[in-house]
Amino acid sequence: MIGVSHYLILSGILFSIGFIGVLRRKNLLMLFFATEVMLNAVNIAFTAIGKYYNDLGGQMFAFFVIAVAASEVAVGLGLLIVLFKKHGSLDLDTIAEMKG
Repeated sequence: MIGVSHYLILSGILFSIGFIGVLRRKNLLMLFFATEVMLNAVNIAFTAIGKYYNDLGGQMFAFFVIAVAASEVAVGLGLLIVLFKKHGSLDLDTIAEMKG
């Protein structure tokens, strides 16, 4: 039987994968993907703990995190398109260079 510990282990693994992706951050698009993986890991943990305690608070909080993540993606992708048109690349090293 799958218990709450299995979900929390899965959530920890996904969060670790996302955190490693954020630390590597070579491409801005991959940085957004890694952030989404981390948010989904937190959603799994909230939902599992809410189910374990028979409380809808975890599911409701996960729903709001999903809503915030969706708006973050909408605004973030718009900014990525503008940055790509301006710099021709989404590589953080080339964007961070100061040009006079």
